[in-house]
Amino acid sequence: MVAERVFKKQKLDEESRAEIVAEEAEEKLRLHPHPVAPDVLVHHDAGEFSGMVRHKTDSQQAVKLETADINPFTGGKFSKQYFDILKVRRDLPVHAQRDEFLRIFQNTQIMVFVGETGSGKTTQIPQFVLYDDMPHLAGTQVACTQPRRVAAMSVAKRVADEMDVELGEEVGYSIRFENKTSNKTILKYMTDGMLLREAMEDHDLKRYSCIILDEAHERTLATDILMGLLKQVSVRRPDLKIIIMSATLDAEKFQKYFNDAPLLAVPGRTHPVEIYYTPEYQRDYLDAAIRTVLQIHATEDEGDILLFLTGEEEIEDACRKISLEGDELIREQDCGPIKVYPLYGSLPPHQQQKIFDPAPERLRPNGRPGRKVIVSTNIAETSLTIDGIVYVVDPGFSKQKVYNPRIRVESLLVSPISKASAQQRAGRAGRTRPGKCFRLYTEEAFQKELIEQSYPEILRSNLASTVLELKKLGIDDLVHFDFMDPPAPETMMRALEELNYLQCLSDEGDLTAAGRMASQFPLDPMLAVMLIGSAAFNCSEDILTIVALLSVPNVFVRPAAARKRADDAKMAFAHQDGDHVTLLNVYAGFISDEAQSIGVHQWCRDNFLSYRSLTSAKSVRAQLRRIMERNDIDLNSTPFEDPSWAVNVRKALAAGFFMQVAKKKSAGKGYLTIKDNQEVLIHPSTVLATESEWVIYNEFVLTSQNYIRTVTTVRPEWLVEFAPKYYNLDHFGKGDVKLSLERVIDRVETMKKLEDKSARKEKKKSKKSKA
Repeated sequence: MVAERVFKKQKLDEESRAEIVAEEAEEKLRLHPHPVAPDVLVHHDAGEFSGMVRHKTDSQQAVKLETADINPFTGGKFSKQYFDILKVRRDLPVHAQRDEFLRIFQNTQIMVFVGETGSGKTTQIPQFVLYDDMPHLAGTQVACTQPRRVAAMSVAKRVADEMDVELGEEVGYSIRFENKTSNKTILKYMTDGMLLREAMEDHDLKRYSCIILDEAHERTLATDILMGLLKQVSVRRPDLKIIIMSATLDAEKFQKYFNDAPLLAVPGRTHPVEIYYTPEYQRDYLDAAIRTVLQIHATEDEGDILLFLTGEEEIEDACRKISLEGDELIREQDCGPIKVYPLYGSLPPHQQQKIFDPAPERLRPNGRPGRKVIVSTNIAETSLTIDGIVYVVDPGFSKQKVYNPRIRVESLLVSPISKASAQQRAGRAGRTRPGKCFRLYTEEAFQKELIEQSYPEILRSNLASTVLELKKLGIDDLVHFDFMDPPAPETMMRALEELNYLQCLSDEGDLTAAGRMASQFPLDPMLAVMLIGSAAFNCSEDILTIVALLSVPNVFVRPAAARKRADDAKMAFAHQDGDHVTLLNVYAGFISDEAQSIGVHQWCRDNFLSYRSLTSAKSVRAQLRRIMERNDIDLNSTPFEDPSWAVNVRKALAAGFFMQVAKKKSAGKGYLTIKDNQEVLIHPSTVLATESEWVIYNEFVLTSQNYIRTVTTVRPEWLVEFAPKYYNLDHFGKGDVKLSLERVIDRVETMKKLEDKSARKEKKKSKKSKA
């Protein structure tokens, strides 16, 4: 009641408000480049343009602005399309509680907003804030974070359409290696990682008047750090508004964490969903999923299908099979047409947008209806809402990052989902009408084997990047940083140890000059350090290319129908020393005159390479190059014809990947990883001509066996020379690796003595000749 009285007190009657508007409008419009509809200019303390100006509105005033002829953010006229979309927006459940939202927003600094799927929270709440806050009048912005790149891009596009502005102008997005914003941007959708990077340079995030953390229940690593950080920033900046948006999971936990922040819950627009379980365990969930989709298409009423799978390769395979068998169903059973669309994080934006296309038309006036099938990762659980979905097929798995600090291995593993994720998936079927969810596991498995909630990413990740970010943010006391769920001490110790070996942290745990520079690159610390140090080996241009190619999806394409031809094409680029140098050959071909003359699209198709990945790598390379130039890192390269070209590149790789090394076993098949003594095999996709004794690797893959992927041969003397602290034999247990390293160190020391002896002889000879 007190908050309500305060709110009423702040409202002005229409007459006095009109007088103030008349006096202030001219002055405001003169000071600010964006023309604003006069009704926006609500009372504030005179002369506070430079500070944070809070524009108190209610839903009636906002509605008046939204239905006016003039767009308050651009000064131009609203289009017909804008009013068509506006009708649809007004039907979203979140609009019914706009007044209540504004009341809480205006009277508290931090609020928790819980909106079920389909409530419209991601697209509407930032717009409610814009119409209340008018950030362009104070020269500030509103940020809305998303855990995934796809969501940030697609939602920004949708909201730009809703606000009748150009994407990249008043509404934009910022994701890793892509920034579509301008100096006019007032609403910025961004990944949580990008906001974290901004906070490194501006600890108080001064450019923002309001920060909205969306999909907070997903508890990504960056979201968890952001929550701890914003909690601190809110004390230093009482004018900063913070909204934590979540699905219905764990709302009370967020409230408690943010000092009992007020909660507003908005129901989604949902219909009942029937849940079906399999009577027994499915041995091959992919095959079962495809059969279920085709059975739904053949027997169920109209409505689109959403199938959840775990990754890009699996999704593309499923799409191909469903399309082929769907065509057979049309011929054999007179089914309607079927369109299958993939959806995963690395898919380019124009292909992502296809999921919103309408289902195909009937083939005949009285024929069976057409159907759209979307095969997606768990990105479609909460981040994106697709209308028309009536049937959901849930095999019960997703890819999750898992880190084992004891053996220092981080991998993406296919794991069972949580009960909360299963409920989210089922809820996608009830958006537009009653739906059905087909769970490809037993009811008993759901009740007894699935955990309640997925573990937050911070509890299952390598924290090296996180620790570096926190240090750059000025947070030195990592032990007492206010994490919602503190990580295991062992994981934190491993991260500190790794950064110390990389010389990003001193022995006292302070950020070094190298660490400060590494933190400026949006890369894993190991890659950043390798890039920074590559100039010393006269190959920074080459390492820049390798790092860019390691930062994008696999450039090699291996379609099931042409595996032999794809493998032969790959071997045409192969370099005997390994996969990293092979990547350089691929990139050289991609930018060559030959590729340009026949067209890079065609060249990529002919050579079984991903045009999308290579184009993305080119863009990433350009951005990383700019960061290197800003930090005065030499951009150099050994001529390709020089015999030492490949040696220099391999040396630079060894200097960066010295912690990811494997040695051939003296007896038996395979390799042993250094220090952790994990038995591994080299992945079949490698191009290594012979099994070298020592290799560095980019990735540790846990499948039916342990594999190391993207490998290059190195000499053990380099490792000892470039990372003496890491290769201190006191830190190694007894075994094959330690014995080999002892021999290497003895050899290096013997060579050094011989070189010193030779140098002394030369010195004596020189003295004698002078005498």
